[in-house]
Amino acid sequence: MRHLLLIFLFAFANSGFAQQEICRTDILLGNKISIENQLSRFEQYDFSSVWLASEEETVYGILTDDYQRIQIKFTSIIKNTTFPNHYSVTGKSNVAGNIGDFSGEIIVDTIQQIVSENWGVDDEYKDKGIIFQGLLTGNYYFKETLSSPHAGSFEGTLKSLFLIDKDNQVAYNAIDMISDGYFNNAFVGTWTLYGSEKPEICNWGDYRVPYSKCDFDIGSGEFSVSDTYLKNGWENLKNN
Repeated sequence: MRHLLLIFLFAFANSGFAQQEICRTDILLGNKISIENQLSRFEQYDFSSVWLASEEETVYGILTDDYQRIQIKFTSIIKNTTFPNHYSVTGKSNVAGNIGDFSGEIIVDTIQQIVSENWGVDDEYKDKGIIFQGLLTGNYYFKETLSSPHAGSFEGTLKSLFLIDKDNQVAYNAIDMISDGYFNNAFVGTWTLYGSEKPEICNWGDYRVPYSKCDFDIGSGEFSVSDTYLKNGWENLKNN
């Protein structure tokens, strides 16, 4: 399944749609990471708090080439005790008032250290005892319940920024939050209606939509949808 997804994403990247300029592609904001995969070192840690940290109103998502707004909320994420890099997920999706329930899993496959560590404005985090700054990469597979309106399945890749704090606990990395381009928990992939063979683009993230067309989010300091897309479910954000 993962092999097929990668083939699709490669083909999608070479489609006519992908010829348009794409922004919000660098979750690291230029920071450098080690090439070493330290996944085994972190198997004992529980990363569920990173994905559950954001407030619902700060998570923005797009669906289909028209960038219809989709809202995603995780209701529970539980680490698998047998397979430590697997997490069972439940949540809700909302498109134009149609709310659906979904469940599935997140599988973490890579953890890399951020080697060009950033300590925030005036080094405000430098003396906080942070042990590790990292980038987590994985895959997700979610299926909506058949009773949900217009039900389908989500799959793709995710990237998350995290910290190991002074108490040796996983924490959400918000050090760069005041930076204009900051985003976190970048879910990039597709949604496919049950019974259809046509995957639709479906990306969401914290504070910005990852891998979205550059004419979509025109905000410099914060997320702001251009007038072109407001009619696709973004009207209430016009004055935000």
